[in-house]
Amino acid sequence: MPAERTESPITAFILVKTTPEWLAMTVADRVQAFTTQVVPVVEARTRGVRSRFYDTEFYSARVTDVWVWEADDHDAYRLLIDALRETPFWDRYFTVVDLLVGIENGYARTYDLEPVATLAT
Repeated sequence: MPAERTESPITAFILVKTTPEWLAMTVADRVQAFTTQVVPVVEARTRGVRSRFYDTEFYSARVTDVWVWEADDHDAYRLLIDALRETPFWDRYFTVVDLLVGIENGYARTYDLEPVATLAT
């Protein structure tokens, strides 16, 4: 039986590349910058968003990091991007290379199917 239709969370894969300004900072300065310049802005301007961060610089020269943000809906995602753009993380500390936005198992929702996925053993 297909899952009940509800608003799907939005997942955004934001592909970024570090800038020389970011790399010139110490690790402690980077943590301080994130906790004082990004977190408060996102918390003040959005609701229903969650984040994870992945380092990719050892596998890619074009993209050094992938920011994965989940938003409860399209409005939450829009507010998130507006908030991030008002921080130095957007195009000062990092160059935004690409935005890949999707809905998990969108095909299953479209065709009223159970999602197909692999199971870990």
